[in-house]
Amino acid sequence: MSEVRVENISKAFQETKAVSNLSFTVKDGEFIVLLGPTGAGKTTTLRLIAGLEQTDEGRIFIGNEDVTQFQPAQRDVAFVFQQYSLYPNYTVYNNLAFPLRSPLRSLSKKQIDKTVRDIAKTLHIEDKLSNKATHLSGGEMQRVAIGRALVRKPNIFLMDEPLSSLDAKLREELRLELKNIQVQLGATLLFVTHDHVEATTMADRIGIINEGTLIQIDPPEKIYNDPNSIYVATKLGSPKINVLPSRLLNLQLPPKVKYAAFRPESVVVDHKGTLDVHIETIQNLGVEEIVSMSLMGETIRGVVKPGSISRSNGDVRIAVREEDMLFFDEQSQRVYL
Repeated sequence: MSEVRVENISKAFQETKAVSNLSFTVKDGEFIVLLGPTGAGKTTTLRLIAGLEQTDEGRIFIGNEDVTQFQPAQRDVAFVFQQYSLYPNYTVYNNLAFPLRSPLRSLSKKQIDKTVRDIAKTLHIEDKLSNKATHLSGGEMQRVAIGRALVRKPNIFLMDEPLSSLDAKLREELRLELKNIQVQLGATLLFVTHDHVEATTMADRIGIINEGTLIQIDPPEKIYNDPNSIYVATKLGSPKINVLPSRLLNLQLPPKVKYAAFRPESVVVDHKGTLDVHIETIQNLGVEEIVSMSLMGETIRGVVKPGSISRSNGDVRIAVREEDMLFFDEQSQRVYL
């Protein structure tokens, strides 16, 4: 595996700027997730690193070698797409073995067989090796697609929302498996998603991207607790962070502070609190309840213990732990007090 570094890369398609002056490093053995909405530039970034698209500006390094002008085959990267991209008439065994049979690798049949069977066992598809790809479930096909990348031991694995088409239960299982495999192999991995749960459960660091620009890249806990903008703050957590005009909170704040934000778990039902709110809805999730409240036309969501608020109570008083509050200016950028 190798460190991968992109320096000030940009890419435009006609009038659309897909990636703009993007720089970051994926360290050797690191799992980085690029998180952002559709059209943010995540997939284009992967394609630029893979060599499937050429940069308009900037440079790409793999293991300290400038590969900006290299063809895809010269970069030795493995790309796992959102769709399975398997050879439908091949067996699982032959799909996994295909990348290893390249003349450039010069592997013996015995070496290929051992590698294929080891990866199949790791992915729990060893009993499917004789099945054709068309006879597999969606989850099994994606395991094969991931396995076909794993057998190669490339410089970096590039994965473009590989779990998005799976059902929720299978997606959760494969998230755990993929992270475990990455740790076991010491693999360098760049993963793209718009799912914040995938990002927080797998990433060593998360890069928040929007309109082709990297807004912040940090470990998940720092992104969650110390976002540099409202945009970043809203990308992690469910329910989403509460963002209110600061004037509603009865606090003495500098004039440059225009917005205050706090996580739902920072809301406390307290008759001594300073905010009078009206209860809109209560969702009982068993171990907790999500309460939606209105404050002067703004919605606040709180996560509380079941029974903290009676469904018959239309109005309650709440407090917000001040040490948990985040503040932002008129441009939605973080203000540190």
